[in-house]
Amino acid sequence: MTATNPISVALDTPELDRAIALARALKPHVGSMKVGMEFFYAHGIPGYGKLAAVGLPIFLDLKLHDIPNTVASGMRSLMRLDPKPAIVNLHATGGFDMMKAAADAVAGQSKLIAVTILTSLSDDDIWAAGFENSKNAQAHARQLAALAKSAGLDGVVCSPHDLAGIRHDLGRDFLTVVPGIRPADTAAQDQKRVATPEAAMAAGADILVIGRAITGATDPAKAAEAILAGLDAR
Repeated sequence: MTATNPISVALDTPELDRAIALARALKPHVGSMKVGMEFFYAHGIPGYGKLAAVGLPIFLDLKLHDIPNTVASGMRSLMRLDPKPAIVNLHATGGFDMMKAAADAVAGQSKLIAVTILTSLSDDDIWAAGFENSKNAQAHARQLAALAKSAGLDGVVCSPHDLAGIRHDLGRDFLTVVPGIRPADTAAQDQKRVATPEAAMAAGADILVIGRAITGATDPAKAAEAILAGLDAR
């Protein structure tokens, strides 16, 4: 899903008709679509099926985080979706055993990746959350990424600020899915650790998750085209 177009458009809406309309309009201009909690909790398996019928690969962004048995059971349920999502994810802070159980449950049917540190969290935020042993968000993300790889996962979701270190530690074959992407003329909004599409790709991103910069544009297809053109011009 990344060979020709690294853009995964975030369809973060509870409105089924809007999500389908966006997916259809953007299908020629993006490589995949990210479907998150807001949509899946509103429409479940039937809504997933209708959106999947558009024909774009799906990154199902539900960020599972629970005891190993519960997460493994959840992943087995997700593997019954038709078509299967191209990518599913969980929180790396659930630990090695949880990630290993999830990897065993997915068994290569989808790419399984782990969320490291959310792009909405700063160094001060991770300290406030109790991660006193982490020097900063980047160091903590690198540690969690290494744990995810050791548990058999295919990659991570990480901030563009964490990419260089993760690439250095874990190599080019470890999948990096990167939110917090903002074109140069776009506000950061509720994100704190952001980068432009060009900077993220230069740092080693495989997939760029882009939401409001595309879906909130007057012409979403034109916005996606402009971002892709900027990447092609690098």
